[in-house]
Amino acid sequence: MDKKRVLTGLQPTGVITLGNYIGAIKQMIECQEKYDSILFIADMHAITVPIDADTLAKNIRQLIALYIACGIDPKKNTIFLQSENEYHANISWMLECNTYYGELSRMTQFKDKSKKSANFTAGLLTYPVLMAADILTYDTDFVPVGIDQKQHVEIARDIAIRFNKKYGDTFKIPEPLIREEGVKITDLQDPTKKMSKSSENQKGVIRLLDDVDVIRKKIMSATTDSVGKINFDVDNQPGISNLINIYISLKNKTKEEALEEFSNSNYGNFKTAVADVAVNELKKIQDRFNELIDNKELDDILDAGREKTRMIAKEKYDIMKQKIGLRR
Repeated sequence: MDKKRVLTGLQPTGVITLGNYIGAIKQMIECQEKYDSILFIADMHAITVPIDADTLAKNIRQLIALYIACGIDPKKNTIFLQSENEYHANISWMLECNTYYGELSRMTQFKDKSKKSANFTAGLLTYPVLMAADILTYDTDFVPVGIDQKQHVEIARDIAIRFNKKYGDTFKIPEPLIREEGVKITDLQDPTKKMSKSSENQKGVIRLLDDVDVIRKKIMSATTDSVGKINFDVDNQPGISNLINIYISLKNKTKEEALEEFSNSNYGNFKTAVADVAVNELKKIQDRFNELIDNKELDDILDAGREKTRMIAKEKYDIMKQKIGLRR
């Protein structure tokens, strides 16, 4: 039986934290075993808000290299850059002409972001249609999203249903694949908060490309408590519980195994063990990233993804043109 197709778009932010790796990327690695997976850098979406050109270009290459270094397998995923497939924008325009201003202006992210500046671009309004084009072009079965992104899959469904009714069966109707909350990694300095790249205190945040000595230092200085015993108790010992989550996620152990292993340990020894496993894991990712970042191998992966997806997208584009009447 053919595998169902899953499509994932990644915003080129340039920064991935240990929390992102454990909470999301590890799930994506599991996902690639179950589905026909298409994964792309949504670089055209990145320009809906102002961004420096050189920073964007650096982020695009760095992000895809980092995901592959983390374990996203090019043999199990079709990987490409959105901006290198010209059919996305063309398909988006045809879909825009079948989408209503009212439904776009009601999108939660548009309402939130447009409040921040009176001079927002038209792209900020219409980018959900580009997102719909990304999804619908490939007859996608599932789109992995957090619950806050479900609205974007819903509008893609609405647009597809409307187009199918108007012009005949053209698009598969996608389903949101709501990500189960993975292991939640919190801030090392304030373990009541999520680990975030934008945290005011960067000592609480581990980035995957941090120097290994910095990673070790951040873990060794993580906030703990005065209980003095290794317990998993998020309410009373959030710092220790967070370190346990990091340890078991990177070692593929259970909480019970970790608690037994450290039943007689003090906090210093426990932190050292967590730091050792984090440094070991992230060093392997960094070594693979450094192999890829300026290597033709990365370009070969992206070239192959571009050619494969252009063929699929062109076929959908030609069907849409004929149905709409864009023909001689």
